[in-house]
Amino acid sequence: MTRVLSGAALVVLAIAAVWFAPDAVFLGLAIVLAAAGAGELVTIAKARGIAVPRGAVELGAAVTVGAAASLASPVAFAAIVLSAFVALALLSLASWRAGSDALAVAAASIFPSIYVALPIALLVAIRSAAGPAALFLLMLTVMISDTAQYYTGRAFGKRPLAPAISPKKTIEGAIGGFVFGALTMAIAGAWWLPAMAPAVRVLVGVAIVALGIAGDLFESMLKRSAGIKDSSGLIPGHGGVLDRIDALLFAAPLYYIVLAASSQ
Repeated sequence: MTRVLSGAALVVLAIAAVWFAPDAVFLGLAIVLAAAGAGELVTIAKARGIAVPRGAVELGAAVTVGAAASLASPVAFAAIVLSAFVALALLSLASWRAGSDALAVAAASIFPSIYVALPIALLVAIRSAAGPAALFLLMLTVMISDTAQYYTGRAFGKRPLAPAISPKKTIEGAIGGFVFGALTMAIAGAWWLPAMAPAVRVLVGVAIVALGIAGDLFESMLKRSAGIKDSSGLIPGHGGVLDRIDALLFAAPLYYIVLAASSQ
């Protein structure tokens, strides 16, 4: 029941944020989300004995998302993001204690800004450029695909998809995710992305599902390598921020590129 209630609350909050939040508020929520996700990656790194400065990593992720407001000027955006990366590199330089883990510390310091913050920045850019409907269509496709994977896998799953990473995921579940995810993009996209041809929407839906599955498995790999089940206990019954947005992190870049290309 806890999982159901917290899941319902998350859906309501997501809908409210995407459809009704002013741009400044939505950007602020995205910054908080990125900082929280970056903090969870710090926890995963520390579980593997890689000590990185939590506050600096969270700030770097927040600055990276904040720079999304400069997407209208790619040069300014690149300068801000690169500055954040350099600052994190300098902090890892200052905190190194002559051990053999310099590369691991530097990589773990910068990685959250690349893996978490940049895709979240693209979600902000999608909403700003294409509107709330376009962003919600991406989120809806991922949510329905995830749900279909779960229930299709429970009903028909026999063959493991990636047993070393996520033993409960099955090929049959993934097929269900592809079918329902592509249908969601094709059907709902008729209202929210009418300028895109139906066949293209189906292909985009398939690509989003594939990237979402890869994103889910990627985050599972990070957690399994650290010996932890959830990225945090922030969301009752659902784990942490990364556990909820891992698929979106991989799907957002392609979706942004498709929307940008279709608007030309």
